[in-house]
Amino acid sequence: MKNIIFFYTLFVITAVTACAQTNVTDGYKKTTKGLWYKIFTDARKPKAQLGDIMKLNIVYSTQHDSVLFSTYNEGQGPAQFTCMPPNFNGDPMEGFTMLGEGDSAIFLMPEDSAYKNQQPPPFAKKGEYIKIKVSVLSVMTKEQYDKQKAEESKMQTEQEAKTIEDYLAKNNLHAQKTPSGLYYIVEKQGDGKKVTLGDTVSVDYTGKLLDGTEFDSSHKPGRTPYTFKLGTNPVIQGWVEGLQLFNVGGKGLLLIPSPLGYGTRGNGRIPPNSILIFNVELMK
Repeated sequence: MKNIIFFYTLFVITAVTACAQTNVTDGYKKTTKGLWYKIFTDARKPKAQLGDIMKLNIVYSTQHDSVLFSTYNEGQGPAQFTCMPPNFNGDPMEGFTMLGEGDSAIFLMPEDSAYKNQQPPPFAKKGEYIKIKVSVLSVMTKEQYDKQKAEESKMQTEQEAKTIEDYLAKNNLHAQKTPSGLYYIVEKQGDGKKVTLGDTVSVDYTGKLLDGTEFDSSHKPGRTPYTFKLGTNPVIQGWVEGLQLFNVGGKGLLLIPSPLGYGTRGNGRIPPNSILIFNVELMK
């Protein structure tokens, strides 16, 4: 009798498990390219096109609803990306072009696609799915996005200009201002070549926040001047513009508003929307 109960219980557990696996796609529709999807909210706004910029909240979880990543977590914030063509069957990128502002949906991505060409984590089982829940905040064309960013940058620069000017007055400093909003003080112009885009330059520098907090310096033990090709390496725009104001051998101060620095994203020890102060010397 005990054996009968044991095998019956085992049969029920196995059947329920198999049913759960079989029915994971119940209620979902499937595209011709193999993406399972379920639309929860249709705000009846224009749907995203390839090349559009989407901003959305997104939650990745296992098939059994263990959260892997969420933009709702503290310090994350909404994701933003350009809509691109799908690269494989079941690519959620296909699903994003079904959505517009205010829409929400969930996609099922095969786990073997999610961890393609890499060692899958222990929870990833062949034949199961990663759930991707999305809630769309905005959809913009590239032109609309660029215009919005330019307007936001201009407004932020104008706001920070007063802060920089107050700092200069408080410290009895006299700076010049470029049309972009960069402030600079030439302590020594230098008698070498004028720096232009494409030149490989070597710069000694110390970077500080407006409150005096030092976040980086080439003068620290073991460091050397930073050498890079101006205009091609990933340095902030404030450097690209500011270094062209000097000749080789020149040195001075750059006061860089955040849109010409690290903007709203910040960088390591640099908080978002930080005005940066750099003492720079153009070595060669």
